[in-house]
Amino acid sequence: MTANQWAQAVRTQLGIGRLLPLGGPADGSWITEQAAAGVLRRAAGTPPGVRLGSLRLSVADPDRAPDPAVPAPPSALPPGPLRIEADFAAAGDRPLLTVADQVRAALLEASVRELGLVVAVVDLQVSGLLDTDEAGAPQAPAPAPSGGPPTAPVTDERSGATQDGAAGIAAVTLGVAGVARLAPALGSSRPVRLTDGHALIQLATAPGHRALDVSAAVRQAVTAAPPAVSTVAVLVTAVEQG
Repeated sequence: MTANQWAQAVRTQLGIGRLLPLGGPADGSWITEQAAAGVLRRAAGTPPGVRLGSLRLSVADPDRAPDPAVPAPPSALPPGPLRIEADFAAAGDRPLLTVADQVRAALLEASVRELGLVVAVVDLQVSGLLDTDEAGAPQAPAPAPSGGPPTAPVTDERSGATQDGAAGIAAVTLGVAGVARLAPALGSSRPVRLTDGHALIQLATAPGHRALDVSAAVRQAVTAAPPAVSTVAVLVTAVEQG
C-alpha cells in the first residue's frame, strides 16, 4: 500500500468511526458508528426543543465482551453491550432531568427498533440552555451517512482478480429483502472479501428494514447458496432513509 493509499484508508476509517457489534456474539454482524449515529439522531420521539450535540458509541465493558462466533472485520469492536454517550441543549421551561429521560428513552427505542443494537448504558450530559427562538427552530439534520464509493467488481482478497465466488455472493446478497446496495467502506472498493472460506460483506440497508434482521437474512442466504463458505460476517455501512 502506497503512502497515499494508506492516508486515504485512515481518512475513511476516521469518517465511518468505530465498527460496532450489531446484535450479540452469535449474530456475526457489525455496523459503522457513522451509520448507527445517523439513525439515532433521527430517533422518533426525541422531545421538541432539544438539540443533540456529540453522539458516540462504544462497548460498555470491552474486557468482559465475548468473542464473536465468526471472524470480525478488521479493527471491529467485540460483541458486548454498548454505551451511548451524547450531549444535548434544551429549553429551560421543563425540568432537565425529565427531558434527559425522554432523550434516553428515544435513543434506546431507536437502537432496538431501527438497528438491533444491544445497549447497556446511555450517558447524557446537558451542554447548554436554549432560548425560546432557538428551541422552536428545527434542528439542522446531520449529514447522511455515506455508504462508501460506488460498487466495484468484487475480488478475491488473496489474488486481487475478479472471482466467480465473490460475484456469486454479491448476487445472493443483492437478492435479499432489505439490502439497498453493496456499500464498501473499509479502505477499498471491494464489497465482498473472501479469505480462506470466510466472507465479509459490506452493505447498505433499505428504508423500513431493521439492520440486524437484514444482516441475519443475508448471512442465512449466503451460507445456504453456492459457492460454499464456512463463515459469513456482515458490516452495515449505511442505513438509507425513506
